[in-house]
Amino acid sequence: MDLSSVILTTGGSVGFFRFVNATIRELPVPESACRNAWKWTNIGTSFVHSCITAVWAVLCFFLHPQMAEDLIETHSVFSHALVSFSIGYFIYDFLDMVINQKLSQSWELLFHHMVVITCFGLSVLSCRYVGFAVVALLVELNSVFLHLRQMLRMADNAGGTPYRVNSMINLGTYVVFRINTLAWMTRWLVLNRDNVPLLAYTLGSVGMAIMTAMNIVLFYRLLRSDFLKSSTREAKKEKEM
Repeated sequence: MDLSSVILTTGGSVGFFRFVNATIRELPVPESACRNAWKWTNIGTSFVHSCITAVWAVLCFFLHPQMAEDLIETHSVFSHALVSFSIGYFIYDFLDMVINQKLSQSWELLFHHMVVITCFGLSVLSCRYVGFAVVALLVELNSVFLHLRQMLRMADNAGGTPYRVNSMINLGTYVVFRINTLAWMTRWLVLNRDNVPLLAYTLGSVGMAIMTAMNIVLFYRLLRSDFLKSSTREAKKEKEM
């Protein structure tokens, strides 16, 4: 993809997710989520992005397996388009949060989005490390269940069987597709230090360090919220009996 194609794909992605957001706003909202309809719509838009990107990222490696052998130079138009498409989503979501949410509530995600946009932008503009960026997008396989968890909580279904099943899948995919993927990417970056220019290596290392720290904190929050608290409640009930 040339520069004009990248700009067109990214811009089209921004427009697409604006359309998705507007469509979700017109759909019925659970009564319990009405008090924060913007957040419901925002998470719904993120859920759509995760579903599309998760399938797309897997297909990139399935249709072009050579990319797994060379994450620096080898890539397809299909994978290049995926990274450009995701940049468009992160730009849209960044602007959506800046406009509709207080900075004190969204600074972590805004910072995350800036790091991703910068790293992915370097990849699509230089036509290098596209495979590495696609590996990073495999975390969206977990984000599907992460966003679904938020929507179930907002819909007051946190105590139901669907929520408990989703929580277990969410935690499992979190370890496999988020923590393990980031660990593998960090290891790859270290092993390929001599093949990566200093600027790209520095940007990648800082990005990986930030993402790893954020994901460890989020993993602890999920574990405490969905499993440790429920175990404590069950223990209290047993004592009362």
